[in-house]
Amino acid sequence: MTPPQAKTWSQRGRTPLVRVRGRSRRRVSIAALTCFKPGHRSRLIYRPRRDDGQRDGRKSFSWRDYRDLLIAAHQQLGGPIVLVWDNLNVHKAAGLREWAAARDWLTIYYLPPYAPDLNPVEGIWSLLRRGWLSNVAFSTPEHLIQRIRRGLRHIQYRSHLIDGCLAETGLAIRTG
Repeated sequence: MTPPQAKTWSQRGRTPLVRVRGRSRRRVSIAALTCFKPGHRSRLIYRPRRDDGQRDGRKSFSWRDYRDLLIAAHQQLGGPIVLVWDNLNVHKAAGLREWAAARDWLTIYYLPPYAPDLNPVEGIWSLLRRGWLSNVAFSTPEHLIQRIRRGLRHIQYRSHLIDGCLAETGLAIRTG
């Protein structure tokens, strides 16, 4: 919710002042999966998580949160999942690895270290930032979450946007 710093113009000798509320220590985190299956429309499954200053003291997703997201995705998609993940440390947590190893419906591959250009979810974040989150001064964390949900829902129901995020990576889905 902290506004970005930028330069602007004003009359000579008059420094422009932009008043904003104090910094918020709260954070909104989002986990998302882009789902592709040849012959079917692309899907976006996401979960926002607001740090309310309570819970387990974490400000972002734990491996258990990712586990729950994968369980929900498996139930929604109704089939095996081949997951291609970036190298976020929580994605490689021991608890998540142990849990995943016990699931025959889940296969995990990791992208090379620091390869955001190969990750279609990065395209989703770009669409969200350039669209529904741009040019808005958020007054409350709820206002921010509302805009995030609206933007992700818009993307979610337009599979061509999700397909474009995959196409931008240069990767292709092959079966067999």
